[in-house]
Amino acid sequence: MSLIETKLTAAKAITVASQATPADIPRGHARLRLAVGSLCGTDLHYYSHFANGIFVLNNPVTLGHEACAYVEDPNGTSLKKGQLVALNPIMNCQECDACERGEENLCTTKKFPGSATTVPHLDGFFRETIDHPARCCRPVSADVNPKHLTFAEPLACALHNLNTGGVKSGQKVLVTGCGPMGLLAIAGAAARGADVTACDLRPKAVELAQRVGASAGLVVGTFDDKDIEAQFDVVIEASGAIPAFNTALKAVRKQGTVSILSNVQMAKAEVLLNLIMLKEIKVTGSFQFNKEFEEAVQLIEAKAIDFDALTAASFPLTQTQDALELMVSGEAFGKIIILGQSTET
Repeated sequence: MSLIETKLTAAKAITVASQATPADIPRGHARLRLAVGSLCGTDLHYYSHFANGIFVLNNPVTLGHEACAYVEDPNGTSLKKGQLVALNPIMNCQECDACERGEENLCTTKKFPGSATTVPHLDGFFRETIDHPARCCRPVSADVNPKHLTFAEPLACALHNLNTGGVKSGQKVLVTGCGPMGLLAIAGAAARGADVTACDLRPKAVELAQRVGASAGLVVGTFDDKDIEAQFDVVIEASGAIPAFNTALKAVRKQGTVSILSNVQMAKAEVLLNLIMLKEIKVTGSFQFNKEFEEAVQLIEAKAIDFDALTAASFPLTQTQDALELMVSGEAFGKIIILGQSTET
């Protein structure tokens, strides 16, 4: 079985080709074989525009920063051949002030695969063989399903948002937007004991949100914002839509928190900033994750979340473009996963 890799060569253009494996593995890295990857909204932006907001690709690149893999060559590290590992894509410098504070997501010189944020760009995980820093590989127990382990990175992002938003047991939480990240935030908040309400334009997305932890669901257009005014301790904005952000400002209680999880694109927008002042609302953002990666892996090992319900579709690595086109269509509810050749069934 020959090795393959995918490349985004231009907007809406993915090529599949044989992958050449370098003879040497970088020091401190292990050679891995892709088990399962999953699509992210940033992959969608790069695929659609060859850019993600202000970050424009300079050359073709392999997408993908959510994945797990099998160890093929530990290369002198503590990893074991054949181990399944979750891949942390944040390769931080470990020396700057942010890293010293444990905030590797804010490291000024970190490297990140499959993205224009690192120049020269690093290829991402949608390829058969991956050389990755061993310190960024988290081994898991043998009974973990790789189709679930690929959720470690996006789940960590959702958990980081819950932490910046201060979500805890007993709180009333509204999540606006039931795309993959919103659904993971719902599952994570419910696992913490919060009372979660889900909100989306799409009835099917709201139904799925209730399957994975929301106690109630709201479909946009079937309720008035006045019906939920000042009802929630925390609102997680996961849609990226300005009307949803304004709904969040209305729905949160006085001195409550609105935590932004969505990847809001640059655009002119009218925001109800007066409500932030009048209600003393705390508005916070969240970017990637820190210690939450370990928390996410532990939740996966504990089988605390129904990842099968959160999986919309699966495609072999050779059909990565088809997977992205399904994501573009908006017809998938939940995560779309990519199977390495060793995992295809």
